[in-house]
Amino acid sequence: MVRPEIIRDTATELLCRCGVPPGDADITSRVLIAAELRDIPSHGILRLSDYIHMLEAGRINQNPRPVAEQRTLSTFTLDGDNGLGPVVASEAMNLAVSGAEKAGTAWVAVRNSNHFGIAGYYSMLALDHDMIGISMCNANPLVAPTFSSEGMLGTNPLAVAVPAGEEAPLVADFATASIARGKVDLLDRKGLAINEGFVQDEYGRPSREPGVLKNGGSILPLGSTREYGSHKGYCMAAIIDILSALLPGANFGPFVPPSVPWLQVKPELPGKGTGHFFGAMRIDAFIGAEDFKKSMDMWIRTMRAARPAEGQKGVIIPGEPERLAEERNTRDGIMLQDKVVEQLRDLCTRYKVECPL
Repeated sequence: MVRPEIIRDTATELLCRCGVPPGDADITSRVLIAAELRDIPSHGILRLSDYIHMLEAGRINQNPRPVAEQRTLSTFTLDGDNGLGPVVASEAMNLAVSGAEKAGTAWVAVRNSNHFGIAGYYSMLALDHDMIGISMCNANPLVAPTFSSEGMLGTNPLAVAVPAGEEAPLVADFATASIARGKVDLLDRKGLAINEGFVQDEYGRPSREPGVLKNGGSILPLGSTREYGSHKGYCMAAIIDILSALLPGANFGPFVPPSVPWLQVKPELPGKGTGHFFGAMRIDAFIGAEDFKKSMDMWIRTMRAARPAEGQKGVIIPGEPERLAEERNTRDGIMLQDKVVEQLRDLCTRYKVECPL
């Protein structure tokens, strides 16, 4: 176990050695550590090497200047200047919150960005302002549409954070694929098989090999197969792709610049970079904030009181397992996977940074 702030400081220093300004490096590291704390290691320090690889290759702007190129009172189109995704996304969500304070709700469409980590981090930024936060993005084209044999969409996550009163906020943060790409990566690094129903080979045949993605395979949409509702996951991913890419002028579907080394950037692109979409909704623009939060408390308690299925301890409230994990990991420290530790050590050796592991 290692203290999260120690890993965060190490990640920050590594990013600075790559030419990233200290403030931007700190934001990026905080997003990665937030994933580790909330038991989402697929989007945690595992992603640091991807970011550094892209910085080294000149595919990410070390010192971006994001600009809102188009705006109304409550809508904005932000060009991220090809910066690190967490940096661009944080600025976009803050812009959404600021806009909602004036207009009641605000929406920010982002182009020319990169992988931004866990979507829930950004939607949760709205909670302290008595607002509902919404965040989504498109991603590496590794998810096959229903009945397709090739990856055309990303895992395209959606996160919604809703404040409550006495209860903890409700945070729904999920991919629209049957499994997050980072989880497939972790299984591949461990040399473990994956359960059937998550990935397929290049011909569209079911596979249990997580490494199949590197050989033309793809991830199935949320729902897995058509019989189990994959068309619904496909529809959700498609909507997120349209809002995150077509609306701001980013790249959609198979044209999203990949953040993994085994996928190649296509020579001709219809848009600019990766796209995101954020929203903030001021509760008191619809109803009294305190009344709403009391209702949310009642909603949460009602769901929690549902009779558990046989063999289950209780009903899950969205975001509750992650919140409890964050409390535990903040107190006890985080456990990094062996392959991630090895990766971090290699980066520290290369950049002459003292490794805490």
